Amino acid sequence: MKKKNKRNKSKRRLKKKALIIFLVIIIIIFITVFTVLNTHITNIYIKNNNYLSDEEIIDIARLKDYPTIIDANTLSIKTKLEKNLYIRKAKVYKKGFFNQVYIEVYENYPLFYYHDKTYLYNLKTTNDKHIVPIVTNDIPDDIYNDFINALRTVDLDILERISEIKYDSNGIDNERFYLTMNDGIYVYLTLSKFDKINDYDEIVSTLGDKKGILYLDSGEYFEIFKN
Repeated sequence: MKKKNKRNKSKRRLKKKALIIFLVIIIIIFITVFTVLNTHITNIYIKNNNYLSDEEIIDIARLKDYPTIIDANTLSIKTKLEKNLYIRKAKVYKKGFFNQVYIEVYENYPLFYYHDKTYLYNLKTTNDKHIVPIVTNDIPDDIYNDFINALRTVDLDILERISEIKYDSNGIDNERFYLTMNDGIYVYLTLSKFDKINDYDEIVSTLGDKKGILYLDSGEYFEIFKN
C-alpha cells in the first residue's frame, strides 16, 4: 500500500509540474504575441517613386506616426495607396519581425495636357495643374493610342522638359511630331523613334549654347538657327 501511495504522489507531482510548465508556456506565448502585436513600425522603405516623394507616400499610407504592426496591415496600406489618383498599383510587404514595411509603387503620373484636361499615365484625367507637355493640336484617332504608348517611354525628367507637342505630319510620315523644349530647342520625332528623346541631355551637351531644330525623326542632325 505504501508503494502505491508513493507512486500516486509521484504521478500527482508530475501532473502538477506538467501543468505548471504548460501554463508557463502559454503565458510566454501570450506575452510574446502581445508584445509583437504592439510593436511599432521602425522602418519604411519605398521603391520606384519619382513623381511622389517618400513623405507623400508615407502620408497617403497613413504611416506618418509609425503605428503598431497590427494597425499597419499590408492589405490596408495597399488599399489606401491605390485609392490615390497618382498611384496605379502598390506592392506592400513586411520584413524583420514584421516591423519593417516595404512599399513598391507604380505611379500614375501626369503625362500630357490635351483638350483642357491633364491626362495621367492610365489616361484618367484631372483638372489639377502640372508641369506636362501641352498637345497643341488634334492627334488623329488611328495613331492616338500609339502616341500615348510612345509618350509613356519617355523618362519623367525629360517629359517635364517638353513644353509643347504638335502633331506635324509632313505628307510622308503621318506619325511625325514637333516638340518644343523649355530650353528653346525644337525636336522632330516619329512614334517609332520617340524613345530617342531620352538621350536629349547627352545630345544637347554637345551643342553648347546653340539653338535650333534637332531632327531625331530621320538623319539625327541639328539645324542651327540663323541670327
